Amino acid sequence: MRALDTLGMSVQAIARNKLRSFLTTLGIIIGVASVVAMVHLGQSATRSVTEQIASIGSNLLFVMPGTAQRGPGGLRTSAENFELGDVEAIRNEVAGILVAPALTTSATVVIGNANDTIPVIGTTNDYFAVRNHYLDYGREFEDSEQSAGAAVCIIGKTLIEEMFLGQEPLGANIRVGRTACRVIGVLVEKGESMGQDRDKIILMPVKAVQRRLVGELDVSAIYVSALVDGTTGLVQAQIESLLRQRRNPAAGGADDFYVRDTQDIAQTLESTTNTLTVLLGAIAAVSLLVGGIGIMNIMLVSVTERTREIGIRLAIGARARDVLTQFLVESIALSTLGGIIGLIVGVGGTWLVTWQLDMPFVVSPAVMAVGFTFSVAIGVIFGYFPARKAAMLNPIDALRHE
Repeated sequence: MRALDTLGMSVQAIARNKLRSFLTTLGIIIGVASVVAMVHLGQSATRSVTEQIASIGSNLLFVMPGTAQRGPGGLRTSAENFELGDVEAIRNEVAGILVAPALTTSATVVIGNANDTIPVIGTTNDYFAVRNHYLDYGREFEDSEQSAGAAVCIIGKTLIEEMFLGQEPLGANIRVGRTACRVIGVLVEKGESMGQDRDKIILMPVKAVQRRLVGELDVSAIYVSALVDGTTGLVQAQIESLLRQRRNPAAGGADDFYVRDTQDIAQTLESTTNTLTVLLGAIAAVSLLVGGIGIMNIMLVSVTERTREIGIRLAIGARARDVLTQFLVESIALSTLGGIIGLIVGVGGTWLVTWQLDMPFVVSPAVMAVGFTFSVAIGVIFGYFPARKAAMLNPIDALRHE
C-alpha cells in the first residue's frame, strides 16, 4: 500500500471522530504547552535578572559595613559606618576604578501641596557612572556645592510624574526634611529593578545629607566600579586588604565589612531560576506522559470498534504491516497535531505572562524543537501497542466481530 494511501485513510479516520480526536490530543496540547511555557518563562526570568543586574552598574562592587551571609539575601549584622576618608583611600590606593560614597536615608519631601517619603542618597558625581544612572537633563553637582554641602538636588522621573504633576522641575525649590532644596537636574528613567522603583529617588551632595538630614559625618556604603572587565576580583581583594588596615579588626577577628560583587549575585540568582525552570519543566513533562496514555487508550478503543474493518482489509490482501502503519500514522498524526497546537498555546501563554509582568519575552527554537520532538515520540511510543494489536488480529476472528 502506498504511503499516501495510508496517510489518507488515517486522516479520514481522525476526521470521522472530530470530538474524540480533539479530546485525544488535549493531553498532548496541555503537556507541550506546559513544558514550553515553563521553560520559556524560566529563561525570561533569567534574562530579566541579568538585565536588572546590568542596569545597576557594570563591574560593580558594593562595600558595606557589617558581615553578611553568602547569597543574594544574606543577613547583615551592624557595624560602624565608613568615613569619607575610607572613600578617598580607596580612590587613591586602588587603580582602575571609579568610587562613589552613598549615605542613604529617607525624608519627607514636600513639593507644592504634595508630600511623600522619598529615599535620599548623599553622594558625588561619580555615582552616575558607577551606578549606570545618568542625567537626562540639568547639571551635575559643582565642586563648590559638594565641598560646602549645598542644598541642591537631582531627582528621579517618578517625582516629576507624581509630585510635580508633569511641570518643569528645574530651578524649583522643594522641601527635603527641613531643608529647602533647589532642583538642578533630572535622572534618566530606569524603571523598577529588583522590586524597587529606581526613579523614586533624590540625590544630594554627600556633605549636604550628612549635615542637613542625618547629622553624622559617615557614609553607609561605598560603590566601586572596575573600569576594566575581568578585574573585579583583583579590585575586591585590594579593597578588602586596604579596609582591614584602616579599620584594624581585632587579631583573628572577622571583618566588620563585606564586599559584594554584582556578578556573584547575578550568578546565584540565575542558578536559582535555572533550577526552578528544570523542576517546573519536569513537572510539566508528566502531563505529556498522561497525554500519551490518553492516546494509547483511545487508540485501543478505536481498534476494538474497527475490528471488522481491519478483518475486511486483511481478508482482501492488506498486509499486517499496512494495518500497523495505518494505526501508527493515526497516533503520530494526533500527537503531532497536539504538539503544534501546544507550541502555539505555550508561546502565546509565555507572551501573555511576560507582558503582564513586564519581563523580557524569550522564545528558544531549541525548546520548541524539543517539545515538538517529544510530542511526536509520544505518538510513536504510545501508539505502537494499539497498532501492533490491530496488525496481529486474525482476519477470520475479526470478520466475526460484531
